[in-house]
Amino acid sequence: MAGHSKWANIKHRKGRQDAKRGKIFSVLIRELTVAAKLGGGVTDDNPRLRTAVDKALAANMTKDTIERAIKRGAGGIEGENLEEVSFEGYGPGGIAIIVESMTDNNNRTVAEVRHAFTKLGGNLGTNGSVSYLFEKKGLINTAPDQDADQVMEISIEAGAEDIEVNDDDSITVSSSPEDFENIKKALLEKEIDLIDSDVALVPETTVKADLDTSIKVFKLLEMLEDLDDTQNVTSNIEFAEGMLDQLD
Repeated sequence: MAGHSKWANIKHRKGRQDAKRGKIFSVLIRELTVAAKLGGGVTDDNPRLRTAVDKALAANMTKDTIERAIKRGAGGIEGENLEEVSFEGYGPGGIAIIVESMTDNNNRTVAEVRHAFTKLGGNLGTNGSVSYLFEKKGLINTAPDQDADQVMEISIEAGAEDIEVNDDDSITVSSSPEDFENIKKALLEKEIDLIDSDVALVPETTVKADLDTSIKVFKLLEMLEDLDDTQNVTSNIEFAEGMLDQLD
C-alpha cells in the first residue's frame, strides 16, 4: 500500500529536529498537557496520553517532568491555555504541507507560519486545501532484527492494515488510529523491540521531487518545524536521492 508507510521519508527530516533536545522536550510537554486536558490525566483511560508518555520516556524525560505536564493539563497546576491548530499550504513544486501546532496565541502562530511559507517559496492555504491528501494512521516501527513472520502474524491478528519490511530490515506496521494501541500492546507482550510508534498524518500518495525542489522543500519544512508552536510537520514529498548529502 504505497504512501501509507513512508516511515523513512517522514522520520528522515525529523531526525535533525530530534537532535535539538530543548525543542523536542517542549513539543512533548505540550502534547502531554493537551492530551491530559482533553482526555484526563489517567493513562489507562486516555490512549493519546499513554502514547505521549511513552514518547516522553523514550526521549529520556524525567518522570517528574512528565507528571507536572499531566497535572497542568488535567487542571492540577496553573498553566498556559493551549489550543490545537492546523495549517495547510503548498511548498515549492506544489508539495502539500500540513503544520500541526499548539498555541496560546493563534494570531502569533498564524503570522509565523505564513512568514515561513512566504520566505521559502510556499503559500499558506485555507483549511481543507490539502488535508484531503492525508489521513491519520497508526505507525509502529520495529527494530531491524525482529522476526518478520512473527511481527506480521501478531500485527494482522490485532488489526493491522499494512506491513512493510524496510531497506534496513526494520518493519513498519500501519493501522487505523483505533487499532493502533491494540497492535502496539500485542507486539510488546511478545517482546518485539519497537523503535518508534505514533498516530500521525500520512500522505495517501507521495510526489517524487527533483533535487532542487527537494532541497527547497526540506529547508521550508525545517523552518516550520523550528517554530516554537509547531508540534508536527507533514508533507507528501518523496525526496530526491542524495538530497541530504547536498545539505551536509
